[in-house]
Amino acid sequence: MKIFIKNMVCNRCISAVEKIFSEADVNIRSITLGEVETETDIPAEKMLAVEKKLLETGFERIMDYTHQLVDKIKNIIILKISELDIDEDFLLSEFLSSKIHKDYSSLSKTFSQNENITLEQFFILHKIEKVKELLLYNEFTLTEIAGKLGYKSVQHLSSQFRNITGFTPTEFKKLKDHQRKTLDSF
Repeated sequence: MKIFIKNMVCNRCISAVEKIFSEADVNIRSITLGEVETETDIPAEKMLAVEKKLLETGFERIMDYTHQLVDKIKNIIILKISELDIDEDFLLSEFLSSKIHKDYSSLSKTFSQNENITLEQFFILHKIEKVKELLLYNEFTLTEIAGKLGYKSVQHLSSQFRNITGFTPTEFKKLKDHQRKTLDSF
């Protein structure tokens, strides 16, 4: 049985969801971001208990195909950004089409209609959130960050960062209150 779950965005999420299913005595065949496959069907009463625990933990079961698709797109984008391995010539359209095996224009339309934001805007916003995170960790220079996230130059990164946040990366680092958004707030 496949179960689709909203707000699974990292390995800690996988662990948390895995624990919920384990505590409910449900055997999992496989688990990835946004998706759990159980070894057998889950009785209705047990499924209700699992869904309740998921909600309490910040997750939610996704029932319809459109929302499953949108969540899958989000997870793929978030995972790609977290890898810090985006080429300068990276094309979101080709990447998503190859991962999901659907026409990009259809993916884009579905995403935009359900999220009130374009795929490109979502991608940029998440890249900027990753830039904020990396700036706070102070592990990489701005040049290295630009290279890891597919920016053609530090100037391009800085310009996009300023357009989104209102600050340059340097000004952001100096702020006392670093305003980062949670990944499920987009």
